[in-house]
Amino acid sequence: MTAVVDQLATLADGTRNRLLLVLEQHELTVSELCAVLQLPQSTVSRHLRILADEGWLVARAEGTSRQYRVASPLPEPTARLWRVVREQLAGSPQWSHDDARLRSVLAERRVQSRRFFATAAGRWDAMRVELFGVRAELAAFPALLEADAVVADLACGTGQLAAAVAPFVARVVAVDESRAMLDAAERRLEGRPNIEVRQGDLERLPLDDGSVDVALLVLALHHAVEPERVLRETRRILRSRGRLLVVDMVPHERDDYRQQMGHVWQGFSPAQLGGWLDLAGFGSWRYVELAPDPAAKGPNLFAATAAVA
Repeated sequence: MTAVVDQLATLADGTRNRLLLVLEQHELTVSELCAVLQLPQSTVSRHLRILADEGWLVARAEGTSRQYRVASPLPEPTARLWRVVREQLAGSPQWSHDDARLRSVLAERRVQSRRFFATAAGRWDAMRVELFGVRAELAAFPALLEADAVVADLACGTGQLAAAVAPFVARVVAVDESRAMLDAAERRLEGRPNIEVRQGDLERLPLDDGSVDVALLVLALHHAVEPERVLRETRRILRSRGRLLVVDMVPHERDDYRQQMGHVWQGFSPAQLGGWLDLAGFGSWRYVELAPDPAAKGPNLFAATAAVA
């Protein structure tokens, strides 16, 4: 009974009722509430404090501001009491005025956002790079993998890709033939318990049959003497419904790469790669040429995905 009387006392003030009606509709800051209710900040803040102390409101920090909203769900006795009071207030002229100003405040939010993009469109790409780095959004794409997935990073090099994928999956097995590369990878990946580094070549992978969900061959296949054999071996380690991602170069004329970096193949066409994938036992595949990075000096790249039949 004491609790009900306390809540009745809270609702006995018209300003607090107006605040509750508004904050049921939208989460707002103190300054926005002042604009809607046309009251000074000291008055609004005082009533917000009372409502928060009584459990009617919750607040969260957003930068230097605090956003207020009605607690959800309210305890059922409190909610029943509020429904009775709200029914009497919702059709009042005061609420009509408050609701109109609320819509105006929300419209101003949208105007501010549109105003920013209208003036920033010409420099938006540069701003994104300055704030978040080049192609920062791509770092989130491994989140599309299943959380319990086992991923094989084949020809892992220094472990950069394994490090990017590991936070999103259960386990990563990083494989490379070069001991020097693996030493660098182990230094990079130290302290990451869900990454295992193994030495082995692509034609004889140190992995059991059907032991991984996703296999990655990123800038690796052009070094293989027998790409078809590599793809068959990759198919062997994939589980049912497993997937393969190949990222490599499209066909090019840079013959100097053979001498400089030991490339065996000067890129792969869709027909060439697709034929090998079919022979290796993959049921479906897709080949997409990637948009070139303006700063890149090498050949264009493609991404090919294939699923186990």
